[in-house]
Amino acid sequence: MLFPIIMAGGHGSRLWPLSRQQHPKQFLTLLDTDWSLLQATLLRLQGLATQLPLVICHEDHRFLAAEQLRQLAQAHPQSLTAAQIMLEPMGRNTAPALAVAALYAEQTAVAMLSETGASPTVTDTDAIILALPADHAISDVPAFQAAIKAALPLAQAGKLVTFGITPTHAETGYGYLRRGAPIANTAGFVVEQFVEKPDQATADGYVADGNYDWNSGIFMMQASRYLSELARWQPEVLAACRAALAKSERDLDFIRLDVSSFAASPDISVDYGVMEHTSEAAMVALAAGWSDVGSWSALAEQLTPDAQGNTLRGDVLTEQISNSLVMAEHRLVAALGVQDLVIIETKDAVLVAHKDREQEVKQLVARLAAAGRTEHIMHRECHRPWGKFDAIDSGDRYQVKRITVNPGARLSLQLHHHRAEHWVVVSGTARVTLGDEVRLVSENQSVYIPVGQLHALENPGKLPLELIEVQSGAYLGEDDIVRFSDSYGRTERGTL
Repeated sequence: MLFPIIMAGGHGSRLWPLSRQQHPKQFLTLLDTDWSLLQATLLRLQGLATQLPLVICHEDHRFLAAEQLRQLAQAHPQSLTAAQIMLEPMGRNTAPALAVAALYAEQTAVAMLSETGASPTVTDTDAIILALPADHAISDVPAFQAAIKAALPLAQAGKLVTFGITPTHAETGYGYLRRGAPIANTAGFVVEQFVEKPDQATADGYVADGNYDWNSGIFMMQASRYLSELARWQPEVLAACRAALAKSERDLDFIRLDVSSFAASPDISVDYGVMEHTSEAAMVALAAGWSDVGSWSALAEQLTPDAQGNTLRGDVLTEQISNSLVMAEHRLVAALGVQDLVIIETKDAVLVAHKDREQEVKQLVARLAAAGRTEHIMHRECHRPWGKFDAIDSGDRYQVKRITVNPGARLSLQLHHHRAEHWVVVSGTARVTLGDEVRLVSENQSVYIPVGQLHALENPGKLPLELIEVQSGAYLGEDDIVRFSDSYGRTERGTL
C-alpha cells in the first residue's frame, strides 16, 4: 500500500510579501495554472495506485487546506484528490511530521487489512509512505510518476529512498546528495553523503565534481523502516509522536494531534534526524522539471518570459527593462530602465530586490517580526472558513474592514471587551444576532454592536453578503474575541 503524505506545514518566507505565515506559498496560485501548489501536488498523483493522501499542515491553515481540497474534489470527483487532513499544533520540522504520518499509515493499513480478513502483521512490509512537499513544482508529471514507480522496489526492500535532481547550475539555496555506487538491478544509487546548503564556492565544486545532486526533499520508505530508524537515532521524536497520535482527536474533517505531546518532540528535519545517519539511504534520479519554488528567481523560471527575459504579471507597464520579475496584485506598477530586479506589489507591501540578493528576503521578514509588525504574518485580505475580510484602513482607535460572508455561512457567536462595531450592509442580506434579538439587515441598512454585546452574523441568502465594518475602541487586536459557539471548531479566543 502506497500512502502519499503531503507535507504542507512550511511558511515560505523567501517569497514574501506574497507568502505569509497565515497564507504561505503552498496555498498560493503561483504558476501558470488555476491550482495552488498544494492542489498541483495532489493532482500529479492521479494515475498512481495509492491510498487516500494524508495532508499534514499547521492548524492555523486548516480551513485553507480544507477549502482547497473541497475545490479539487468538486473538479475531480473520481480522483484521489480527496484527502485526510492532520493538524500540527506547532511546527516541529519534517522528522516529527513524517513520524506521525508513518504511524498513521501503519494504523490505516492494519484497519484496511483487518476489514478484508487478512492478518494485520503483513503491514510491516505493506505500508509504504511517499512524502511530498506541498510547495514544489513539477512540469513533467509522467516522468515524476515513472520515478515514483522506479523507487517502489527499493522502498519495499527496506531502503530509505530520496530523489535527486541533476544540477543545472551551482545553487546555494538547495541541499545536495553525494551519489555513490549503483544498487544492482534497481534504478537507485547509494547515498554517500547529505550536504546542507553550501556557499557559492562549494556549490561550484559540487557541480564540477559531477557526483552531486540537488536534494529534492521527496522521500519514499516503509513506514515500519522509518520508525525503526527513528527509534535508533531520534527516540525522543518517536516517543512524542506516538503519544501525540494516540491522544489525537477528530474535529470535523481534521485529526488534531495532542498539543503537549507533540510539543515535547525535538524540532529536527528528516535529513538531520535520520537520513544523515542511516546506512540504508538510496537515491533515485528525478528528471521531471522539478523546482522547490524557493525564491523569486526559481518562480520566474517556472513562468514564461518575454523577449527581454522579463516575467510580468498583473497591471505592469515597462520601458527598457530586462531579466526582471514584476508582479502587481492591486495597482499599476511601472518600471523604467532597470534590470535583474524582483518587484512584487501587494495591497500592503512592496518588495524591490536585486536578483543577486533574493536569498536575503528572509532577513527582511525577520526584521518585520523583530519590530512587532504584522505584514509577515497576514495579508491585508485574510481568508476565513466563512469568507474573507479586507482591512481597508486603520488609525488611532479605529479600523475599517470590508467583510464578505459566503452563502449559508455564519461567524461565531462572540463578544469583544475593548471595541464596538458598526456594520453597514453593502449587498445581500445579513441575519444579525444581538443578545436575545435576531433581525434581518438589508442593503444600505446598518446595525451597531456596543462593547461587551453578545452578537453573531450570518448570511441566509444565496449570494455573498458584503458589508463594511467600522471598529472603534482602545484595543482593536484580532485576539479580542470571546467565542460562545462556532460552526468551525475554533477555540474560545482567537481571530475573526
